[in-house]
Amino acid sequence: MFRRPVLQVLHQFVRHESEVASSFVLERSLNRVQLLGRVGQDPVLRQAEGKNPVTIFSLATNEMWRSGESEEYQMGDISQKTTWHRISVFRPGLRDVAYQYVKKG
Repeated sequence: MFRRPVLQVLHQFVRHESEVASSFVLERSLNRVQLLGRVGQDPVLRQAEGKNPVTIFSLATNEMWRSGESEEYQMGDISQKTTWHRISVFRPGLRDVAYQYVKKG
């Protein structure tokens, strides 16, 4: 059924637990974030000895809001906050594309 022994053991464990307690659920989730901003520096391709290479770059996102008692167009000061994110790309195809096409700005 499964090609890898680890998955076989996990499948048996989940099946056993589901027979014992029907409330046990094994979840798989993916945390996905979409950031829209400006790249701070050109990507760097790094590789440690015996490890897979990784592409690293920084990304700045801005948040702007109007502060003051009134939210009307003429009243209140505009405030801005910049947050820097360090992006690491590990997937081989995406890593090479990010290194080749992502540029500062």
